[in-house]
Amino acid sequence: MGIIIALLIGLLVGVLAQVLMGGRLGWILSIVLGLVGGLLGGFLFQALGINIGGLIGQIAAGLVGACLILFVVRFFKR
Repeated sequence: MGIIIALLIGLLVGVLAQVLMGGRLGWILSIVLGLVGGLLGGFLFQALGINIGGLIGQIAAGLVGACLILFVVRFFKR
């Protein structure tokens, strides 16, 4: 059940990041973006001493990480 929840959160975060940063990816890439963004955001939050617990914290960390990934990809794509 935890894997399904992680995939759903990844999908939600990936779609939210695309809406905020602009862009269109498919469902699979949205999930991957959200999951990798969650890992990156969680690492960044921990390194900066930011502690937001629960589902909201997971979504916030994932969203920050996913937006950062999209920003970096677009920066190097130019």
